[in-house]
Order: sequence, then C-alpha cells, then structure tokens
Amino acid sequence: MLWVLILVGVAAALLLAAVWLFNRLVRLRNEVDTGWANIDVQLKRRNDLIPNLVEAVKGYAAHERGVFEAVTEARAAVARAASPGAAGAADAMLGQALGRLLAVAEAYPELQASQNFSELQSELTDTEDKIAAARRYYNATVLAYNTAVQTFPSLVVARSFGFREREFFAADADERGVVPVAFG
Repeated sequence: MLWVLILVGVAAALLLAAVWLFNRLVRLRNEVDTGWANIDVQLKRRNDLIPNLVEAVKGYAAHERGVFEAVTEARAAVARAASPGAAGAADAMLGQALGRLLAVAEAYPELQASQNFSELQSELTDTEDKIAAARRYYNATVLAYNTAVQTFPSLVVARSFGFREREFFAADADERGVVPVAFG
C-alpha cells in the first residue's frame, strides 16, 4: 500500500512538472510571437513614412530616379518578408537605399531647411530607434525560448509537443562591417 502511494505521488509530481514545463514553453513561444509582432509594427510604420520622405526629396532632386526606385523596391521587399531572416536581409537593403536617399537630400540645402523634411527625418530616426529596441526584445525572447527548447528537462516536453527553435533577427553581413569614416 505504501509503495502504491509513493508511486502515485511520483507520477503526480512528474505530471505537475510536465504541465509546468509545457506552460512555460507556451509562454515563451507567445513572447517570441509578440516580439516579432513588435518588429513588424515598427517596420510597417517605417514603410508608411518612406513614401512621404521620398516625395519630399523628389521635389528637389527629380533627376535621382535610381535612388527613388531602389528605396521603393527595398520597401516592397520588407513588406513581403515572411521570416526574421528574410526581414533582416530586406531591412539591410532598405537601410542602404535610405542612406543613399538621405545622401541625395544633403546635396540640397533648401530641402535640409524644410520643416516638413526635418520632421520626416526625425520621425524616421525615432522609428529606427524603435525598430532596434524591438529587435533586441525579440532576440532576447528567442534566446530564452530556444534555451528552454534545447535544455533538459524542458527539452523532453518540447520535443513531445512539437516546440521548435526560432530564428534570430540577425544583422546582414553588410551591416556587420566596419563603417568607414572620412574627414574633409
């Protein structure tokens, strides 16, 4: 009789541990999904700002058609991205295109003096900061989730219920290099 009670107690403890681990994995997975949604919201916000910025520069630099097309194409690629890896690559392409657009804008002092352009540039900078913060949050939640999926004893529950590792939002190879600085 005592052995039966011990066996039932051990089985109940194992079941409670499995339920706790399962619920922890679900919570972590939901945090990862929330983190990705936060990135998606900020990327959409930036995509909504870009046409206004392009139009402001177009008025002064209509002959820079290639730059405008590159920004438009990169913006569409970000909108189409379905995974963190694809979004990271598209985001890097858009960052380069925006850099070229802002370089064109610097060539026009009257554009730089425009309050509308300054406000758009400020909004874009603010959005870039929010995207960076959302990336950090997402990658932190992916780290916690992947660690739980890969370590024992939650590994057993994760494999049993189909929890799989998630992809980090990584910088593109071009974004990792040293930024050249030239004076004068």
